[in-house]
Amino acid sequence: MKKYNWGMIGTGWIAHEMADALNAVNGEIYGASNMNAEKMAKFAQEKGIQHQYSNPTDMINDPNIDVIYIATPHTFHYQYIKEALNAGKHVFCEKAITVNANEFDEVQALAKKKNLILIEGFTLLHMPLYQQVKQLISDGKIGQVKLVQVNFGSLKDYDPKNRFFNKELAGGALLDIGGYATAFARSFLSKQPTNILTTVKYFETGVDEQSGIILKNDDEQMAVMALSMRAKQPKRGVISGTKGYIEISNYPRATEADITYTADAHTQTTDKIVVGNDDKALQYEVADMQKYINNGHDDGQLALSHDVAHILNDVRNDWGMKYPFE
Repeated sequence: MKKYNWGMIGTGWIAHEMADALNAVNGEIYGASNMNAEKMAKFAQEKGIQHQYSNPTDMINDPNIDVIYIATPHTFHYQYIKEALNAGKHVFCEKAITVNANEFDEVQALAKKKNLILIEGFTLLHMPLYQQVKQLISDGKIGQVKLVQVNFGSLKDYDPKNRFFNKELAGGALLDIGGYATAFARSFLSKQPTNILTTVKYFETGVDEQSGIILKNDDEQMAVMALSMRAKQPKRGVISGTKGYIEISNYPRATEADITYTADAHTQTTDKIVVGNDDKALQYEVADMQKYINNGHDDGQLALSHDVAHILNDVRNDWGMKYPFE
């Protein structure tokens, strides 16, 4: 596979993981940017990064860079994605790719116009397990999919000043962890949901602390999601059909799926799929991104992100919750 020059914006914990993945798959990292010179120098030394930039725009405009990776708070994604696409760079952006559907539609159209690859960092879309799960469903092994259930609960430290609870930085459970649950649900629904029923509990800063969300599409399939930032839940997804159901634990980086077949109301049999390595989740992302660039298309990943962005937008509209900058 061709070696690409990646430039990284942001040096937080997920950027540290991505840097390791880039070094493992691509063999090197061309550049990274952080306005804090001390943090930038430390990150570059730890990860063997060749070039340092104090200004992300300078890195984006470096003609030697092929791909921009964005790992900043959500509120900066839209700006940097547009800059990178207009500079002719492919973009891999951490979730949530944008804070609302209008921003997403704009960058999606720009990527198409520029003939560039734009991808959102949902690990679950790149884990080898899901190819086999989708094939099993396509083969009709669990019958017609009727219901998807998915949870994501994270116990964040109580700190109203942390970005997770900062409304100015688009904090809250929906954009921080809700994208994973929504991407899982949408992956196993035949159509985009058209009906949404939801309720929310707010944190003291005004962001969503936890919520329950029910989605239904025109095929009468339903998805039920539970999200929380102050109560730990298992990361568990279940796809239920007329002939059985599939349970996937730790679904963002899943390597195992348990299948229960229910041919009738009285008997059941079980099976298991085991494939992939959760420690290589980000390596799978990097490899797929570079494959998309080589092939000139993204295998439908941005289309799925489009649906996720619009579902999240519709949920917030139902709540009547807006961020101060919107």
